[in-house]
Amino acid sequence: MGQDSSNNDNNDDKDVGQVTEYDMDKLRSTIKQFVREWAIEGQPERDTAYKPLLDALNEFFKDVPKEERGSIRVLVPGAGLGRLAFDIVQQGFSCQGNEFSFYMLLSSHFILNRMERVHQHEIYPFIHSFSNIVSSNDQLKPIFIPDILPSNVPPNSNFSMVAGDFVEVYGEQHAEKWDCIVTCFFIDTAKNILEYVEIFHRILKSGGLWINLGPLLYHYENSPGEMSIELSLDQVKFAIKEIGFLFQEERIINTTYTSNPNGMLKYVYECAFWTCVKQ
Repeated sequence: MGQDSSNNDNNDDKDVGQVTEYDMDKLRSTIKQFVREWAIEGQPERDTAYKPLLDALNEFFKDVPKEERGSIRVLVPGAGLGRLAFDIVQQGFSCQGNEFSFYMLLSSHFILNRMERVHQHEIYPFIHSFSNIVSSNDQLKPIFIPDILPSNVPPNSNFSMVAGDFVEVYGEQHAEKWDCIVTCFFIDTAKNILEYVEIFHRILKSGGLWINLGPLLYHYENSPGEMSIELSLDQVKFAIKEIGFLFQEERIINTTYTSNPNGMLKYVYECAFWTCVKQ
């Protein structure tokens, strides 16, 4: 029995996968995502990125009382840790978030379904980086999450999260089922951005609204073995019109993304913001 046990232990060791640098990089970025979405320290970024989206959504449906908005269905592809979808639900709408990343899905399930009180958990998101640190106290500063209890949603709304690739989940289904689509730092995750826009148009109801904010940092550009279509902003807008959307508002909004609020380096994205309606 001793020999068999030893063999089993060796086999178990072989089955244990090694943690790669890719895994660690994703873990570090996910921890910073907690700050952006669910900490008081992330409020400035949320105000810059999410507030224009929420304002546009509320303006479009301003004639619908908050207590009657539960019948309005909003989709948030690339929902991350679910804060934007949660904030939309807080406005009275029913909202479904969609996310593909396992790291984000696991973390969003934790933050959305396992919280019992505000500031329940303490994390140290900036401890892994030693560059552009003003003070060691900043690097070692604890961040408390969540800043708001995710279980507090209006009674008439519906809040859900769906796992899976956006194209696979919504590409052949959901035709004209959504009143609004809200995309934030999402459309440049496409291998074919035109496919995303076509799906948006297909699944929106006639007269439905698409609100977008984000850059064009194409995720699959120069990725070996991956097809990727990289269009300029002008080309993207032209395609959106050709596919059947009518632009209502367009502007550029400058914002950071998961930056260290007290760090010496911040990358600022000049994000394209627009609202458009399905014709």
